[in-house]
Order: sequence, then structure tokens, then C-alpha cells
Amino acid sequence: MRGVLRADPLWVETFTGLRMRQFERLLKVVRERGGDGPRLGRPWCLPLVDRVLVVSVYYRTNLTMRQLAPLFWISPATVCRVIQRLRPLLALGPAGRSAGVPDRLWIADGTLVPVRDRKVGASLRNYRFSANVQFIIDADTRLVVATARPAPGNRADAQVWRNSDLPAQCQGITVLGDGAYISTGLVVPHGKRPGRPLLAGEEGDNAQHRKVRARVEHTFARMKNYKILRDCRQRGDSLHHAVQAIAHMRNLAITA
Repeated sequence: MRGVLRADPLWVETFTGLRMRQFERLLKVVRERGGDGPRLGRPWCLPLVDRVLVVSVYYRTNLTMRQLAPLFWISPATVCRVIQRLRPLLALGPAGRSAGVPDRLWIADGTLVPVRDRKVGASLRNYRFSANVQFIIDADTRLVVATARPAPGNRADAQVWRNSDLPAQCQGITVLGDGAYISTGLVVPHGKRPGRPLLAGEEGDNAQHRKVRARVEHTFARMKNYKILRDCRQRGDSLHHAVQAIAHMRNLAITA
């Protein structure tokens, strides 16, 4: 007997935020990366398409393993194994990272993701443990180009940026950042100085800068429709894999 959820258009679009053709592209990527490869022991009780749906629904709804299990008519332990096995295979691929060309304009920014793992996050002023995740998006296409590994949330954006591998991926490309990225090589708005107001031209530059940079904030808002980015309960590399997978699905949602 099959569970409540199946990989058909109704459930895919309702529970993953992807149309069926977009979900099929995601499935193709996972299959090409070996998601349906040989496994020691007993075979999976779900086909690959349903296992990819399990991971997508988990990221979209942030349900617990015990809540997900009855939906697919499997055990909570099987749900856990499926997620552990497939989550690296949903990651944003190298093609997305190298999609830029020198005349492209990219935008960099960071966002805080609440986490339960105190080795990944850090306590902020509101006493909530969060992690700082840095993103680069393409200003024209709004595709996610790359993400950095999560850092403790009490670190400044500029520090997290310098310690990540993102600067190396931006060689020769103009990247916008907000005022938190001063002295990082990014294009930041003009700052006010004591006793010196901004000039008329600088005000106009800042207004245009804000207008373009707002696109990364819109991307964050769409990505956080995947509720695991509102409260990540798992430990270790789970948040990193979730961010990568959601960035991949976000790109599919606006291109496929």
C-alpha cells in the first residue's frame, strides 16, 4: 500500500513549490549524480522519484521524521536515511556557480538562519541561535550563483565573506554589497562622514544601488518559503546541504 503522497503533479506542486517539469529536472540531476545507484543491503522501499519528493517536502515543510513517515507509508528511520543519502545530490551544481561572465553584475549578501546546533550557530542579542549564510545572486537573472558554508550568526558579514570561498569566485566580476562590506572589494554605497553630507550625485548613486541590491532580499524572501530556513533542527552539515538544495530548487523554479 502506498502512502498519502505520490510524485504526481498535484502533490509535487502543493508540497514542493515546483511545477512537475521543474521537479523532473531536479530528479534528472539527482539520478545523474548517482541517486539511484547500487546500495548495500535491502533495496529502497520507495522509487527514486518518491525519495526525492521526501527530501523536497522535508525542506519545504520542515516536518519531523515522525510526521513525514505516515505520508509516504514508511518508517521514520527510513525517512532519515533517505534524507541523509540524497541531500548532497540536490546541491547547487558547478554550472550555476560558473554561469557568470565578466560583464555580469552580481549581488552579495548574508542572511541569518535560526539553528539548533550550537556548533554551527551563535547566540544573538535576542538570545536565539542563528547561523550567517552568505549568498551571491546574478542581478539580471536573479539566479543563485553560489552560497558559502554557514558561519556563527554573531560574526559580521564582512568577516564571514572574507573567510569564505566566495571572493575567489568573483574574480573579474562586479559585485554589489551593502554598507557591511566596506573594505572587502565589493561595490558599496557612499557613506556619510561627520560634518559632511552626501553630495547630490552620491545620493543618486545610493538610490540606484539600493534599487538593484533589493533583488537579493527578494530572493531571500522566496527561499525562506522553505521552512527549514526558519528553524533548522538538524546538526552538522545539514544546514549547508539544505541551503544548497533550496538554492538549486529556487533556480529551477524561475528558469524551467
